[in-house]
Amino acid sequence: MSLATQIMDEIKNAMKAKDTVALESLRAVKSALLLAQTESGAKEEISAEEEIKLLQRLVKQRKDSANIYTEQGRPDLAAPELEQAAVIEKFLPAQLSEAEVEAVVVKIIADNSASGMAAMGKVMGLASAELAGKADGKTISTIVKKLLS
Repeated sequence: MSLATQIMDEIKNAMKAKDTVALESLRAVKSALLLAQTESGAKEEISAEEEIKLLQRLVKQRKDSANIYTEQGRPDLAAPELEQAAVIEKFLPAQLSEAEVEAVVVKIIADNSASGMAAMGKVMGLASAELAGKADGKTISTIVKKLLS
């Protein structure tokens, strides 16, 4: 089942359950999917990889907003953002733990005999490609920096 179909089914369920947080989150995902389909031109549907990137971007936006609200002492605004992020994360593949990400990065560094911060770009590119959808870029970047420095 495509992501768009899953989202529509979940929107119906959220409407029936009168779950406003889920409904708002799902409508944002639906809107983003429609925008992605129309901006990509004549393509009928976007690929699964593009769907995952889109969902990750939406989750990141909500988490960033929640962090900003928390820093400004507004937990009342941060809580709905985190709830929306949790709803959207249900549609993402399971995220790897930091230890699992570190194991993959160590293998990439060993395979390419990379050393020093000069190799960070190369390692980040390879790691991001291999871990696409399984870990966020911030986690990968932190681990790569730690291992190369």
